[in-house]
Amino acid sequence: MTSSKAQHLRIVSPVFAVEQLPHTASPGDDWVVLVRGPEGLTVVRAAPPLDPGEGWIGFYGGATAHDLDVPGMLAAIVTPLAEAAIPVFVASTFHADLVLIPQQRKQQAVIALKEAGHHVENGDGEAGEPFWPQP
Repeated sequence: MTSSKAQHLRIVSPVFAVEQLPHTASPGDDWVVLVRGPEGLTVVRAAPPLDPGEGWIGFYGGATAHDLDVPGMLAAIVTPLAEAAIPVFVASTFHADLVLIPQQRKQQAVIALKEAGHHVENGDGEAGEPFWPQP
């Protein structure tokens, strides 16, 4: 099924870790996503190298960037993942969404997204494109 909300997603690196910290904790400066909520800080950062199976793989839709007033773009990604019973953690940028899924569900997620009409770049490789500019 291809829809007008079909997106060009790329798998980004590194593998991510999602953490919950108290408000008083210092998240350091290695975070990629930092959200302050009533219950504390949610931090997304590169997963430690010795943390197999616990990481999250990121799909980023930056190639099909959209304005904030375009409805349904995130739903077009998370709906097929929900229908495949794949959990997600989402962080949005100004132009696109970063959708994280458990590392061990990568192949299933790629299949679900492609069947929904999305183009998934680097879906068969181990590493993805860096999410942020490298020094």
